[in-house]
Amino acid sequence: MAAPKKRPHSATGSAEPLSVPHLAEVSQLDFELAFFGGILERHPNYVDVLRVHANNLSQKRRYAEGLIIDKRLVMLRPHDPLAHYNLACSYALMKQNDLALATLRRAVEIGYRDFRYIEQDHDLDGIRKDPRFRQLIQEYQGR
Repeated sequence: MAAPKKRPHSATGSAEPLSVPHLAEVSQLDFELAFFGGILERHPNYVDVLRVHANNLSQKRRYAEGLIIDKRLVMLRPHDPLAHYNLACSYALMKQNDLALATLRRAVEIGYRDFRYIEQDHDLDGIRKDPRFRQLIQEYQGR
């Protein structure tokens, strides 16, 4: 049996529409990427879908595409601590440590307070040993 053809990805991270026979061949995550990518093509600023789509892209290790979505979310929701936190995670996954730490600081400054999650979130593993990370946690955790 011939290998299935790869489907090119659009700027929103979606794949070409899946036909019914191909649905059995794709994972739930790939289905969601195509589904939510299609919604974003019609409604590019749909915040709830952008959040899910960025998370799905990250799960597929498509970090650069997730970073683009997270930047868009911060532009759409500049005072949303979760949007900033997710952007910090994307920067960390892309090994942009200075931006990750600055953005994580911004997330905490505007209200992100789940320090237990920050300390165990594997997306932040790349910055966790940086002294600025520990300083940030100590500075805000007691507030």
